[in-house]
Amino acid sequence: MKAIVLAAGRGSRMRPLSDATPKPLLAVHGKPLIEWHLEALAAGGVREVVINTAWLEEQIVAALGDGSRFGLRIAYSMEGRDHGGALETAGGIAKALPLLGDVFWVVSADVWAPDFCFTAAAHDAFIASGRLGRLWLVPNPHFHPGGDFGLGADGMGLADSAGPDGQRWTYANIALLRASMFAGIAPGTVAPLAPLLYAGMRARQIGAEIWRGRWENVGTPEQLAALDAAPPAATGSATPPAGGSAASDRDSSERGS
Repeated sequence: MKAIVLAAGRGSRMRPLSDATPKPLLAVHGKPLIEWHLEALAAGGVREVVINTAWLEEQIVAALGDGSRFGLRIAYSMEGRDHGGALETAGGIAKALPLLGDVFWVVSADVWAPDFCFTAAAHDAFIASGRLGRLWLVPNPHFHPGGDFGLGADGMGLADSAGPDGQRWTYANIALLRASMFAGIAPGTVAPLAPLLYAGMRARQIGAEIWRGRWENVGTPEQLAALDAAPPAATGSATPPAGGSAASDRDSSERGS
């Protein structure tokens, strides 16, 4: 199994903390946000991880190195060095495809989901499905009550309607995706992921499931402080960030921001 951790964004809503420190290196309970994911990926059996970078990217490379201390091999897709800035989520993935292969996990560095398991069983079931993607959705946080996608009774994501439960859910920024989804994006192109997800759902090529474990969109200094102050086992949202949709490229790079 391979994975890409999205870590390229500026994190403008996290200023002033992100002025001197890239958002993925900000700590929750004594551990940088990105390290929670790296440890979980390694525990699930992933061995090769790509991290895309742009803002203060040298700090990320210096902090994480080659990944050996996590039991991983880390490669870096350096958008800042190569293109002068972040390429947004789909553009960042398209640039990194030569390092990723056909099927890979995707997770944004600035969401906190400490109990999520990146399992081989989910990976293999996704490959067998032949679909373009499988998304994990979460109950809508305070800042995004309308959600992003519905979930059909057949487990397919719904771009344009609620599911039979009458709800739309929020994209957790955790997914399994197939490289062919990005075939139309030239490396170096700035491109968001949301349009590809909506198109894939309309073509009935994107499955989804609900994740009810701990999950936080760590968007602002206030939310980071509240999350860090809460007991590590606590659940639920801390102070919400302002505005935006989890599927619509907040901070211009969808959870890599």
